[in-house]
Amino acid sequence: MFDNLSEKLNNVFEKLKGRGKLTEKDLDLSLREIKLALLEADVNFKVVKDFVSSVKEKSIGKEILKSLSPGHQVVKVVHEELIDILGSENEKINFNPNRATKIMLVGLQGSGKTTSCAKLAYNFKGQNKKVLLVAADIYRPAAIKQLQVLGASIDVEVFTMGDKIEPYKIVKAAEEYAVPKGINVIIIDTAGRLHIDEALMDELKAIKNNIVIDETLLAVDSMTGQEAVNIASKFNDEVSLTGLILTKLDGDARGGAALSIKKVTGKPVKFVGMGEKINQLEPFYPDRMAGRILGMGDVLTLIEKAQSSFDEEEAKKLEQKLRRAEFTFEDFYKQLQQIKKMGSLSDIMNMIPGFSKVKGMKNIDVDESELVKVEAIINSMTKIERIKPGVIEASRKKRIASGSGTSVQEVNRLLKQFEDMRKMMKNMGKMEKMLGKLPGMPF
Repeated sequence: MFDNLSEKLNNVFEKLKGRGKLTEKDLDLSLREIKLALLEADVNFKVVKDFVSSVKEKSIGKEILKSLSPGHQVVKVVHEELIDILGSENEKINFNPNRATKIMLVGLQGSGKTTSCAKLAYNFKGQNKKVLLVAADIYRPAAIKQLQVLGASIDVEVFTMGDKIEPYKIVKAAEEYAVPKGINVIIIDTAGRLHIDEALMDELKAIKNNIVIDETLLAVDSMTGQEAVNIASKFNDEVSLTGLILTKLDGDARGGAALSIKKVTGKPVKFVGMGEKINQLEPFYPDRMAGRILGMGDVLTLIEKAQSSFDEEEAKKLEQKLRRAEFTFEDFYKQLQQIKKMGSLSDIMNMIPGFSKVKGMKNIDVDESELVKVEAIINSMTKIERIKPGVIEASRKKRIASGSGTSVQEVNRLLKQFEDMRKMMKNMGKMEKMLGKLPGMPF
């Protein structure tokens, strides 16, 4: 995500930070490079022009160029301006406290609209909301079935009346159906088209004219760059959007849509799709996104991912097992499953501040197939073998290798690495006990 832009901006900043003092000419040269980097990232030209102008004005106006660390100060100004164009602050969904909140998702075909409906439902379920999905796309083949499959995967009911009833009537019936069931949130999946046309807009307007809709969110593919911004502007003109969901942001190496869309449309990005999995929809925080773009990491999102993925009680038990060197493959397997919930390892590591700047770690691509092998090897072990790996002798190793589609050498390597880790933890435990006997040691 934003790989190209981040690399170019950081190259500019390294030059700036390396100078003892900066002249206005130095600043102009750096801003020219920043401008080119943003334009190459497909950021809207007017947004880039205003951004560069504002950075220059604030850098000179605050007498930053005369400060002790002018390069660092300019980076700070760039960071603040990035946050501003991304939207300043996180814009939450406005839930109605007196009745079910109705959220209508709109967008073109292929933008990830139906999947985003299910991801939103999963997100709200995690907030203890009772959610109903409404299948109001009566045109696309298998659209209703797709929503039903997604709804079943997260245990959320899908309301449908088939594909012969007008969409606004389906939504009206769903609204009435939800009242006695105590539904908190109604999410409406609407039809899309390959392009914006009058029939599509008339259908969406009919829903808004007949039902009170609290949020109208546009799902738009961030990888289409300025086209995404144009689509958002047209939808906003026709049906008055309240916010945007940028889908496929994890695959957007440029970042043009994310950096332009709020300034051009005036509508906030409320969520971003960061992968295909149902739990990979994140609230959009402009300050955190600016930090990621500038290689500053995103500690808060990392912490939130860990908190939602890891069980606190299990973590405490695990800590005790590690200290006593009682950690087993059974425990290791559980940890693998929880880490997988957080997303790809590459994404996780790039949220660590400064990680991408460490020598050899830039644009690191973790080979997650190795984790798949480890998982397969553990799955091929019996329960006894997982708990007491010492019982795994030659014949058992052959069986495990055969069952996991790996080699005996790979099984041996995992067993050795695991045993080395246990020894290390055991030695650390002994060291803690020794230090604990010394006066004044806080153990």
